[in-house]
Amino acid sequence: MNPEHIALIEEFRRSAPSNFKIEFSGDVIIVQASPSAIHERNLSVVRRQFEAHAPAGYLSTGNLDLTSPQVAKLRNPDLTYLPEDAMASTEHSVPAELALIAVEIVSPSNPENDWVGKLRDYPQMQIPLYLVVDATQKTVTLFREPEAGRYRMREDADFGEAVHIPEPFGFTLDTSVLLPY
Repeated sequence: MNPEHIALIEEFRRSAPSNFKIEFSGDVIIVQASPSAIHERNLSVVRRQFEAHAPAGYLSTGNLDLTSPQVAKLRNPDLTYLPEDAMASTEHSVPAELALIAVEIVSPSNPENDWVGKLRDYPQMQIPLYLVVDATQKTVTLFREPEAGRYRMREDADFGEAVHIPEPFGFTLDTSVLLPY
């Protein structure tokens, strides 16, 4: 990544209110305000289900930067799972290829970030699974098998339908507990 971009992001972090998320994709810096209560509730409900099936040696986290300098990407998923030892650091970022999944609860104010930008970036960053929960559309979509900069497989479900989350988690996500906007 361009050192000037990293310096700019760090400068913004020091001066911005703490309720903002900052991401980087190519030459674009994305800044978003804190999410709504429904967003956080849906995220908690999804996290609870993943926690019951998380592989040993991995921890859940949100708001930790995943970086891929080789493709000039820095993204900050709502939820991801990383090896415990990767999180034993004072750094603000972790290599994206260590993540097992990226989970995003779509922001109604900026859905393109999750449906276009992150759908483009996460397979390039070699994140094997990408789960998109869209409370406006009342849908859940799982992308998997990154290859040649895109995901090869996609599974769509409406709220109320089950979504199979493959290994290393290996469970069926209950979407009937999610709330729409």
